[in-house]
Amino acid sequence: MKRNSPLRSRACAECGGVVAPARVAIGYNVCLPCGERIARQRVHTVAPLHKSNYIVVTNRADLRGLNNKGGLYR
Repeated sequence: MKRNSPLRSRACAECGGVVAPARVAIGYNVCLPCGERIARQRVHTVAPLHKSNYIVVTNRADLRGLNNKGGLYR
């Protein structure tokens, strides 16, 4: 069985900068600053529902009246 070559840095898929070998080893193909920028673009929250489970909310308007025990929000 052929062993993998030693870890080497790669070019970032977003900016062309250097991706650290440790990040490449765990499957990332973007550098740390680009990864941070991409992560901040995705916004969501988890809200508990009354006598129920949790729900992932991606639209802020959906949070209004979500946990008021069945009443309507106006």
